[in-house]
Amino acid sequence: MSHREESVATIQRELTSFARRARATAAQLHPELSLVSFTLLAHLEDEGGCRATDLAAHYLLDKSTVSRQIAGLERLGFVERRVDPADQRVQVLHLTELGARTLAQVTASRRVALQERLADWDEADLDRFADYLRRYNAGR
Repeated sequence: MSHREESVATIQRELTSFARRARATAAQLHPELSLVSFTLLAHLEDEGGCRATDLAAHYLLDKSTVSRQIAGLERLGFVERRVDPADQRVQVLHLTELGARTLAQVTASRRVALQERLADWDEADLDRFADYLRRYNAGR
């Protein structure tokens, strides 16, 4: 295995570990709000609402997966459907007041947990890590 292949294998292994930790942390911070649900709520907040099909397309998820997640979020009172004023046939998903408050609380808790995990990193390392993540996520 080449050095590059070994590095890619290490990155894959570490990203898997990162994802597992993120899922476990999400469950600890709000037992009814999975990492996927948290991500969907954050997207709805960022976009000011959108259709379920837009969520599925954005996250490359099956429409049925998004529908199940949204149904759960509606049952919890975090999301509501509103008719699109531009097209009465379309329903747009929006955060409820409870959804926005819950998202803000969980986001703050996640940020504290991340700050604690990175507490002994110096500024230069944090900047590099942030730059690498932005670069990785901007790629195709």
